[in-house]
Amino acid sequence: MSLTRTACPYCGVGCGVLAAADGTIKGDPEHPANFGRLCSKGSALGETLDLQGRLLAPQIGKRRAGWNEALDLVANRFADAIRDHGPDSVAFYVSGQLLTEDYYVANKLMKGFIGSANIDTNSRLCMASSVAGHKRAFGTDTVPGTYEDLEEADLIVLVGSNLAWCHPVLHQRIAAAKAKRPDLRVVNVDPRQTATSELADMHLRIAPDGDIALFNGLLAHLVDTGATDQRYVQDHVSGARAAIDAARTTNPLDSGLTKGDLQRFFQLWAQTKKVVTVYSQGVNQSACGTDKVNAILNCHLITGRIGTPGCGPFSVTGQPNAMGGREVGGLANMLANHLDIENPDHRNAVQTYWQSPTICTEPGLKAVDLFQACASGQIKALWVMSTNPAVSMPDASGVARDIANVPFVIVSDIMARTDTGDLADVRLPATGWGEKNGSVTNSERRISRQRAFLPAPGEARPDWQIICDVAARMGWRDAFAYASPDAIFAEYVGLARATRHFGRDLDLSVFDNVDYEALRPTQWPENGKRFFADGKFFHPDGKARMLPIAAPRRMAQRFTLNTGRNRDQWHTMTRTGKSTRLGTHLAEPYVEIHPGDAASLGIKAADLVQVDSLYGRVVLRALITERVAPAQLFAPMHWTRQRATAGLINSVIASDVDPVSGQPALKSSLVTAKKFNAKWFGFAASVNEMVPHGPYAAVAKTQSGWQMELAGTDTPADWETHARQITGITTGEIAVVEIPVSGVVRLAIVEDGLLKAVFFAATEPVALSRSEAVGLLGTPVDALTALAGRPTAGRRDPGVTVCACFNIGRNTLLEAANAGAASIDALGEMTCAGTNCGSCKPELAALLQQMIKPMAAE
Repeated sequence: MSLTRTACPYCGVGCGVLAAADGTIKGDPEHPANFGRLCSKGSALGETLDLQGRLLAPQIGKRRAGWNEALDLVANRFADAIRDHGPDSVAFYVSGQLLTEDYYVANKLMKGFIGSANIDTNSRLCMASSVAGHKRAFGTDTVPGTYEDLEEADLIVLVGSNLAWCHPVLHQRIAAAKAKRPDLRVVNVDPRQTATSELADMHLRIAPDGDIALFNGLLAHLVDTGATDQRYVQDHVSGARAAIDAARTTNPLDSGLTKGDLQRFFQLWAQTKKVVTVYSQGVNQSACGTDKVNAILNCHLITGRIGTPGCGPFSVTGQPNAMGGREVGGLANMLANHLDIENPDHRNAVQTYWQSPTICTEPGLKAVDLFQACASGQIKALWVMSTNPAVSMPDASGVARDIANVPFVIVSDIMARTDTGDLADVRLPATGWGEKNGSVTNSERRISRQRAFLPAPGEARPDWQIICDVAARMGWRDAFAYASPDAIFAEYVGLARATRHFGRDLDLSVFDNVDYEALRPTQWPENGKRFFADGKFFHPDGKARMLPIAAPRRMAQRFTLNTGRNRDQWHTMTRTGKSTRLGTHLAEPYVEIHPGDAASLGIKAADLVQVDSLYGRVVLRALITERVAPAQLFAPMHWTRQRATAGLINSVIASDVDPVSGQPALKSSLVTAKKFNAKWFGFAASVNEMVPHGPYAAVAKTQSGWQMELAGTDTPADWETHARQITGITTGEIAVVEIPVSGVVRLAIVEDGLLKAVFFAATEPVALSRSEAVGLLGTPVDALTALAGRPTAGRRDPGVTVCACFNIGRNTLLEAANAGAASIDALGEMTCAGTNCGSCKPELAALLQQMIKPMAAE
């Protein structure tokens, strides 16, 4: 079997993968990001390679079209809009899941040939505040950290980062380092107790947006206790006095932490020389995200804890090529190669290198502004590439309306149906992971190759080729006449060489004359070189800048909704939703709610909760837990209109943005909550794909078909008819068990001796073995057995999935624990649970703890 060395398409860790056409997936032991480790999502990549639901040919409206017709239409409509309304009447909205070569040609076409900067990216939603904070402090968007710093640090502070679920391989690197060096301390700063908190020596349950109060308080403490590096500040930093004065006006208690917690954290930070502060969406996705970043950077600069091994601030990105997009200017306020649109010398250099007829002269529309321009009628033609803004943007329902208002919309995607694609006039089939070639840059500036190991399906084409085909039709064939991604990468490196005299940080000389096909994972500027080790930064005076940061005022509210990710899902589940084992851990949209809040609202476990804001409404399954603080809710962002009728979490999120970066405040929003009063609750499983409909419904793929959780506010007149509509099985014999006194209804549909569907309903949330019901589909089982809702003699119910890597259920783990597995390692030896990515280890520990308590009581 031939394995292809490639890179994972999920988070910004940038893990190396060995992959084969038969679906074999292994971690690449030679890749310096992961050394062979993979998380549950990466391990399941082989299960996502099927062509079910793929867009395999161009479509105009609802009909199939040829490539020439579709591309001619796109080019003509863009040219018409530019002619009639100017270059700022068109826009691209692109994605951190594009490869660098795709990003480069899209940026070149828009900024250098169309002449507008109206190209922005969904990376705006995850790390724009880090970009802005870096530029304010360092003079460029420089990420100074490396993954090795995590292993060399003596203190790691994780801020707004559930690393265990969102960047599992980095979490495991830290866990391994801590096992080798028990003196390594980890602090987790997060309003919510997460799987990451289990690794931490200290969990600081900060108030939403309390980060500035925390780090301003730390800055004042560092100064007051003499824990600063005065010589470093004098030689290499400006603005310290103003930053310190601003910090002194902040009350650290506004962080929501106690005096004791603050003092312990301040002392630990001040007394530890090697400190790495890792931050992610809890910092960035805020209306004061850039200020949060600079409050963190101020503390590292005042102590000189930057530019040396085991020290520094470290922004970890959410998408596989968010960094590559930043490098080639994929944001509306940047030029390629970290150059500035506002600088005429930079613009001239880029235009000269591209030999382009024009160049944008001012920043374009950032993501939220771009879709508001769609609403106002400014945007006449919009091209969305490899992303789903009708789901992922704040006020998602409003954004869907904004897109629908654009006269001409193009969507390039791998899937035939997405919430955004359903709004398009033209759909263009793109190649996906495993089918395309190019490069990506991970969070530590390491460029790796993604390589194809599958043929392009149907008529799908690489994104770079589609963009270049449109550019050629608009009159710029020669400038976009690339034969391969290799040629695009070489041009990108050449632009860095041509603009090196500006003294920016993006030094790609390590890639000069590189063998692209044989390219190994390589960090720029070059392996081993450390940014800021010499104390030199990229502002004109060569110094870093500390900024005066004011803490936001805390506001009283009934509930703050905190949004985030599930352990085993990715973005809008286009890819991970294809894997049955990834979908079984948490199979429907849910909301975590504190027990006290649940009690006051009359909400019990598994009830449904209605969450409302000024922008929309969602209905979510209640998960009652002390992981969230009182008056705070948590819900994941993965469910789309395709997967759930009322689970689109961003539909309740306001379009508030950071005023500096333009990044939306997706992490928190003010909401109200109440019990959703359903008349009945249901569960269905079918060999057919089911479409969610009704006030509450959520579907998930299973090994034998599909399952659906549902609820209704009106009792169906005929349960049999309703069950057939839900399951899509219109033929076959149906068996019905109905208990009017308890309101229980159970139906099974059998055809040709095989179970095709089951449907269960009750006046309370349905209790049954879902894995059993799903597992019986397609088997020759009698209806009464199917309607039992529990395992029959000789069949084991593994229970809800805990370890997705090996598909290990809770009941299997309980059996192992009862058989003597009294530790996480012992559970791993008996069941394999927790022995791959380790993200389930906190759940394993909780399970063991629950078993210990009853034993202690005896």
